Amino acid sequence: MLFVPFVCFEHYPESTRLNPLRQLISQTAIYGLSSIVGRFLNYLLVPLYTYTFGAGEYGVVSEFYAYAGFFAVLLVFGLETGYFRFRQNQTFDSEAVYRCALGFLLLSSLVFFAAILYWQQPLADWLRYPDHPEYLLWFAGILALDAATALPFSRLRAENRAWRFAGIKMAEIFINIGLNLFLLLLCPKLLAAWPNSPWLDWFDPNLGVGYVFLANLFASLVKLLLLLPQFKRVRLHIDPRILAPMLRYSLPMVVIGFAGMINEMLDRAILKVLLPYDLATNLMMLGIYGACYKLSILMTLFVQAFRYAGEPFFFSYAGRADAKRVYALVMQYFVMAGVFIFLLVTLYIDLFKYFIGEEFRAGLAVVPILLLANLCLGIYVNLSVWYKLSDRTGLGAWVSVAGAGLTIALNILWIPRWGYMGSAWATLACYFFMVCLSWLLGRRYYPVTYPLGRILFYIGLGLALYFGNLHLMKVQGWNPWLSGTLGLLIYLLIVGIKDIKPLLRRR
Repeated sequence: MLFVPFVCFEHYPESTRLNPLRQLISQTAIYGLSSIVGRFLNYLLVPLYTYTFGAGEYGVVSEFYAYAGFFAVLLVFGLETGYFRFRQNQTFDSEAVYRCALGFLLLSSLVFFAAILYWQQPLADWLRYPDHPEYLLWFAGILALDAATALPFSRLRAENRAWRFAGIKMAEIFINIGLNLFLLLLCPKLLAAWPNSPWLDWFDPNLGVGYVFLANLFASLVKLLLLLPQFKRVRLHIDPRILAPMLRYSLPMVVIGFAGMINEMLDRAILKVLLPYDLATNLMMLGIYGACYKLSILMTLFVQAFRYAGEPFFFSYAGRADAKRVYALVMQYFVMAGVFIFLLVTLYIDLFKYFIGEEFRAGLAVVPILLLANLCLGIYVNLSVWYKLSDRTGLGAWVSVAGAGLTIALNILWIPRWGYMGSAWATLACYFFMVCLSWLLGRRYYPVTYPLGRILFYIGLGLALYFGNLHLMKVQGWNPWLSGTLGLLIYLLIVGIKDIKPLLRRR
């Protein structure tokens, strides 16, 4: 039974089967320009940070961006997904839906910023940064700007204006990178060469990681300015008749997103508290884990680009007679690509390790675990069509809440015992649990016959090649470049023979 779906796909008409996939791949590639390529350029700042700051200082950056992940979900209220759903609702005008949701987000973002401004110092004292309350205000500005621009970005996605979406995202990223290089590399050198220069009176070398936050804030402001055309001729109006049903649909997505942030970010937010050392050592361990976490970025960004393109695709294709068969085929090819990324990073880890400073490489053992965890997250994103298309977002929220509960429990149990390795294993366990639970619920509420046999085969093949590579290097003494290249070529050969070659032959 496991191979029946694959056989069905082979005999499914090519014009019906390939055209929607070609559209999804095209959109994923364009969004990937801003998500995978663009954010990869942004992640190239990690070497700058890890070679400029110590592990303790970088721990501050990791902690604040972990908090930012939670608030980024809360401040959007799930209205990105709600907008996709309600803009196609015949009961409401799509323009009225946009006006209402945008007005609500602008108002809530302003209230949030005002609240942080008012309680700035008490919050800084509580987070153990009493000398830097400005960090909180700067981050509040970043989060408020990002929330205000979330819906204009969603509108660009809904209107298939992927190139404009990618262009604005890329502009934000390049500005952020440029400012980081200017503030962390160029300005200290200029100050050392001309210590009395009046042009550098504004620069304070003691601000350190604060310049990371300021660069991000300025880039977010430029992003808002570039999105102003999406605000023009839009009469902001919060209509309770539209907002109430939108929030009923969207708020469970907040629970889902918040639970997802717990699964993704909680470890970096609580390592400082749960590690059994002094504050300085805990921040150093947090910095090491946060830097090594960045080595799984290829998988993370691949999942993110797929999510950008996949969500509007799944909604727009839902009414087709062959929708479930296409969803199953999308899952298969997603897993094939994800396993390739897993092998690319793990088999060439001796190259990727130079992405971070030498002090941070003590944590490289977490990288394969986190790559597998993010692959499971991508599979879960594919499976999530069952609650989005059956309007059971509340039930989908319970899946995320269950995963978040497991993450919290495992981190509390494993961090004091195994340190950041416990966090990595907790992340993998959580996402694997959510995949299993979502698959079981999907079979009941929106059954899609996924090619389970083919999916498990490719994941098993990837793990076998990974452990085989370790054996060749550590036991047989092979050169890591030779053994890694051999493993990657074997995978590509098998993929080509089993899936790509038959597909090309049918075309």
